[in-house]
Amino acid sequence: MVPVADPNLEYEAAMHTGGARFVIGCDEVGRGAIAGPVGVGMCVVDVRVGAMPVGLRDSKMLSEKRREALAPLAASWSLYSAVGLATADEVDSIGIIAALGLAGKRALVMLHEAGARISESVILLDGSHNWLSPALSSPLRVQTRVKADRDCASVAAASVVAKVHRDRLMIEAHGQSPAYGWDSNKGYGSTGHYSAIDEFGPHALHRKTWLHSQVPLPVD
Repeated sequence: MVPVADPNLEYEAAMHTGGARFVIGCDEVGRGAIAGPVGVGMCVVDVRVGAMPVGLRDSKMLSEKRREALAPLAASWSLYSAVGLATADEVDSIGIIAALGLAGKRALVMLHEAGARISESVILLDGSHNWLSPALSSPLRVQTRVKADRDCASVAAASVVAKVHRDRLMIEAHGQSPAYGWDSNKGYGSTGHYSAIDEFGPHALHRKTWLHSQVPLPVD
């Protein structure tokens, strides 16, 4: 198996050369879950940002212990970081794509309130679909890139920060409703999770419109 290279800042550097004063790495988490919120993480970098934290990678490539250790390092390495959320009820009412946009918009508001210069930034969005722009009342520069969470340090940082933030919410919810196993499945559709729904019924944190599928979904 060919080893996967660590992310770097080469793509962000090219964006700076192209005129972007700031790059906002952006990644989502919880998209495929059947319970809990969907989250969007954002991390801001510029040309002066130092070397990325050692071991930083896309959150899917890290153990939970390693993500927990890296999340505060990734947040402090970034100029600013934020995680926006959209609730399970919002996913049910407006759909997952619009909910992603809503969560992303909320993350941008948090960055703005913290002092980030959003209008002078380019948002580097993981994937091929720009789900963020339709949610914005004022247009911003958004650039998509497939596998940006694997290749681009700012997006990898955003993925780790968002994953840890959402996982902690699900672990906290597990303490109140342990039957669903959220401390381990984090709201994703494992066999045990579906069995608990069959036995106890859906919880307020479940995405009710998603529960028709009995096929366990992969963790993102």
